[in-house]
Amino acid sequence: MTKTLYVTDLDGTLLNNGSFVSDLSAHILSELASEGALFTVATARTPATVVPLMAATAAPLPFIVFTGAATFDRRTMRYLHPRCIAPDKSATLLRLFADYGVNPFIYRFDSEGGLVVAHDRQLTEVEEEFYHERTHLKLKRFTFNPVEPAADTILCFAMGPTEQVLPLADAIAATGQYSLSCYPEIFHPEISIIEVFDLGVSKASAITAMANRIEADRIVVFGDNLNDLTMMEIADVAVAVANAQPAVRAAADVVIGPNYDDSVARYIANDFNARHI
Repeated sequence: MTKTLYVTDLDGTLLNNGSFVSDLSAHILSELASEGALFTVATARTPATVVPLMAATAAPLPFIVFTGAATFDRRTMRYLHPRCIAPDKSATLLRLFADYGVNPFIYRFDSEGGLVVAHDRQLTEVEEEFYHERTHLKLKRFTFNPVEPAADTILCFAMGPTEQVLPLADAIAATGQYSLSCYPEIFHPEISIIEVFDLGVSKASAITAMANRIEADRIVVFGDNLNDLTMMEIADVAVAVANAQPAVRAAADVVIGPNYDDSVARYIANDFNARHI
């Protein structure tokens, strides 16, 4: 019998328009998990927000977090398979951020494996908003100390004026040493966000590695945005929700209903049950 790995993005895909997993979706997926369905999420988020969002959903596999730079096992509350940026590459990265006047938040692990977010300058108004929306979260803590290269850095994240961030992104890309994404901030269009990981980090690589570990024969993924395209390329079945970006819908094998109609959970239920009659 074919073993299928189901992987969904969160925001705009599994999460509804209120940015949470509906009671119905949580119920459907939990029932499927009890029947042996192999399901998880792949997201740019950290466990600090993923764990509360998935609290009522019995996903049996670790969560793919940090855009694939790690997985997180909520049973043990531990990170698995982290892909950190080497200290020399971290030093180069910090110099580039400084050269372009952009001050990053550095995500790294402490000695006990907990997530620490370090920033060493006075926060801008947008950074202050970012910080206060996250300071209460249990699975990450912020520090405001001098930032130095370290072997346990998993992400460099920053937000700043687009005219500064875009040239920085080009300079980082030109080194060929990192994986990065750069995009406008939704509520502040004059601000751009940049996320930098170790070279080769992606949802696609993390999903492929997980499929190999569990010996899955088939991969079904669900997405809505451009950063989901790489995982759609490696999937046996690529599914887009109806509210997905046009390029994502065009790349999909199947287009289902919108994120606010429990469409991902319904599709997984139909697909899983059809294969286990």
